[in-house]
Amino acid sequence: MIYKQIYQSPLGEITLTSDGEYLTALCFKQGKDYERYISKGQFQNLPIFDETIKWLDIYFQGKDPGFIPKYKRNDLTPFRQAVIEEMLKIPYGQTVTYNDIAKAIAKKRGLKSMSAQAVGGAVGWNPLCLIIPCHRVVGSHGNLTGYGGGIANKLKLLELEGVKVEKYYIPKKGTAL
Repeated sequence: MIYKQIYQSPLGEITLTSDGEYLTALCFKQGKDYERYISKGQFQNLPIFDETIKWLDIYFQGKDPGFIPKYKRNDLTPFRQAVIEEMLKIPYGQTVTYNDIAKAIAKKRGLKSMSAQAVGGAVGWNPLCLIIPCHRVVGSHGNLTGYGGGIANKLKLLELEGVKVEKYYIPKKGTAL
């Protein structure tokens, strides 16, 4: 059974889903990935939703919540897991590039290099936006790209975290817009 809960954030409606024990998705309703990750479900109050809402309340007050609600991903490949592990290391209020993540994974695996584009694909396969902080991953030259919750939200989230966003720009065209 899939369970749902709605959270009204300052940036719009966010839908949470759970298997009853773990958070399985957290997506902005207006985001391009909403239909991909949010399926029909029964509205239910659950402890995992209470924990996640507490996290979101703290986060949207402009503070680091200091914990991560328990979540579960059923579609993980070893590569996607490695990318998630790197994203979870990104401190609140900081950013890294897709290339930074590629270099870190390549180093761990003893490889000369790894594709930043492959990392981008794995980052984009994240149904737990905010919790797994894919909004903190940016392009090498300052472009804000690749956020399923919408590029405008990515910019607002970085601002909320105190990131100096003047050095970033929104591409004029592309698939991430």
